Amino acid sequence: MQLNEAISERLIELLKARGMTQYQLYMKSGVPKSTIGNVINCAYDSVKLRIIHEMCQGLNISISDFFNSPLFEESNLEP
Repeated sequence: MQLNEAISERLIELLKARGMTQYQLYMKSGVPKSTIGNVINCAYDSVKLRIIHEMCQGLNISISDFFNSPLFEESNLEP
């Protein structure tokens, strides 16, 4: 799995766990709806850490909580 796919899956997972929509995340984080959609749809080859940080603030979690998932284990990511 590519890193951008892991980020997309993790974001979807966190939104579902909180019962949040992309629009609600936009309202809480200030990250544009189009950017959130592009992250989820893997439209970017890479995602800036600043964007992940802002989304984490909207989700009320830390960056380390975001990356604390088996999705980000080296054995699951392509080089």
